[in-house]
Amino acid sequence: MEVYSEKQQITLALDAVKAKNQSVGLVPTMGALHDGHLELVKKALLDNDSVVVSIFVNPTQFNNKEDLEKYPRTLETDVALLEEVDANRIMVYAPSVEDVYEGNLVSQEFDFDGLEFEMEGKFRAGHFDGVGTIVKRLFEIIKPNNAYFGEKDFQQLAIIKKMVEKHDMPVHIVPCAIYREMNGLAMSSRNVRLKPEFKEAAPFIYKTLTAAKAKFGIESAVEVMEWVDKQFSMHKLLDLEYFVIADEDTLKTVSKKIKFKKYRAFIAVYADDIRLIDNIALN
Repeated sequence: MEVYSEKQQITLALDAVKAKNQSVGLVPTMGALHDGHLELVKKALLDNDSVVVSIFVNPTQFNNKEDLEKYPRTLETDVALLEEVDANRIMVYAPSVEDVYEGNLVSQEFDFDGLEFEMEGKFRAGHFDGVGTIVKRLFEIIKPNNAYFGEKDFQQLAIIKKMVEKHDMPVHIVPCAIYREMNGLAMSSRNVRLKPEFKEAAPFIYKTLTAAKAKFGIESAVEVMEWVDKQFSMHKLLDLEYFVIADEDTLKTVSKKIKFKKYRAFIAVYADDIRLIDNIALN
C-alpha cells in the first residue's frame, strides 16, 4: 500500500489510474480509524476501481485548540487497518499542513444557504468554513468520481452536498449509514478517550434518541424536545448541549410537524470533556 505525504506524488499516481479510465473514490478522514471508517472504505471499494483515504487532522475546523492537540494521531495503526481491508486498491494521502494549505492557514468563507448556522453552527463558529475549505481542497487534489461521508455528521454531509452544488464540482457525494457499537453508541474516534464510567453511560444517548423517535409518532416536536431535556437533566454523568428536531432539508428546528416532510433528531452531549454527537431519522 502506497502512503503519499505530498499532493504532487498522489496526483501523479492518480493520473496513471485515470489514464486507464478507472474510477476513484475518496474517503476523507482525520485518522484514528475505527470500524465506521472501514465500512466507508469497503463501500467505496465496491463502487470504484481505486480508493484514496485521506488522513489529515484539519486545524481550521477546530474551535478548541486543546481539542486539536488531543485529537489522536495514529497513522501507522491506520495504515495497518487499511492494509487488512485491501492492500492493493487503497492509497493513503497523509499530508502535512503545509502541503495542504501552502502557508496560508485560513479558512475560505462559504455560503451554505444557512445550513451552517443551525445546530453545530450555533456552538462552533467558523467550523463549517474549515470543513468546506479542507473538503474542497481534497476534491481539487484528488479529483474523485465519488466521495463517501458518514451520516453521523449529518449536518456536515448536508453542507458538503450544498458546496458541491453551489461550486458545480464534478463529484458524487455518497451518504453512508451510521455505524454503531454493539451498545448503540455511534462510532467515533473520540470514543477511545472516554473514561470507563462515561463509556458505560454513553449508550444512553442512542437509547434516548430511539425513545424520542417513538414519541415523535404520537407527540408534538416541542413535547419530545422537552422530554429529552428532562431525561438528561436527571442524568448524573452526561451533559446535554443541545437536542433539536429539524427539517431534514433545511436543518431548521421544527415547532409544528407538516405532512410529507422528513424530520431528524440531532443531539450533542458532553461525557466529561468528550463531546459526542448523534442523530436519527424520525419518519
